Amino acid sequence: MRKFKLGVMVYLNDNIKEEFAKVKDFGIETCQLGCWNLDLLTEYYAELVNEAKEEIGIEITAFWCGWPGPRVWNFYEGQLTLGLIPETYRYARMEALIKGGKFAKLINVSHIITHAGFIPENPFDPNYQGVVTALRHVAKSYHDDNQYLLFETGQETPITLKRLIMDINLPNLGINLDPANLLMYGKANPVDALDIFGEYVKGVHAKDGEYPTDPRYLGKEKPLGEGRVNFPNLLKKLDTLGYQGSLTIEREISGPEQMRDIKLAIKYLDEIMESL
Repeated sequence: MRKFKLGVMVYLNDNIKEEFAKVKDFGIETCQLGCWNLDLLTEYYAELVNEAKEEIGIEITAFWCGWPGPRVWNFYEGQLTLGLIPETYRYARMEALIKGGKFAKLINVSHIITHAGFIPENPFDPNYQGVVTALRHVAKSYHDDNQYLLFETGQETPITLKRLIMDINLPNLGINLDPANLLMYGKANPVDALDIFGEYVKGVHAKDGEYPTDPRYLGKEKPLGEGRVNFPNLLKKLDTLGYQGSLTIEREISGPEQMRDIKLAIKYLDEIMESL
């Protein structure tokens, strides 16, 4: 029996039943469901999801909610386009996250994940308080439906993310730990990060990567076991912290190579869990 459930990232589309079937074919039974196309967040697609997950036998552990507008995953344009940090897009993205929460309720999912963006490390940054207010509004909208807002790690240092959670000051906040992101954005060693915010971790991406070396671009994502994430120590510490959620494999490429790497990741994680 696995110490942690294993899952994989799946994205909402018209063929969601086929996507869930692929998950089951891997020999795992959970997934995080992601969506960047907000036009799909309707009752019709919720019914498709509910019928498919029931028929295939898949547990959706979290809904990863994207937002409208541009997004550039680097250190320059990323500052201007990602999450709720850019004031230009903040209101529309706040509304998108609220819409995502309503969709998650329709599919009986209690955890909604997103990237907040490059959260200012300086709490006196004039942009910081507006972000806190907007995210508090989103979290309050989730609270009435017994849902959690989870922040995916990466674009901020661990202590900055912990500060944000404490400043929002609501009980339904948490973290989706992406250990590779912490490395790829050059923000922290993920094993050490758990000493800072481990109590808030309610979801985990099993992803690997390298530190950045070019000041403009993120570090490279790698297949599990080929990057700098120390998964044996990471899983051991998650176990010590009492984490009981899934490890959701995320390999951000496509095609046969992605399928191969997911299968290898499952084998790699199973081998580590045997020693826990």
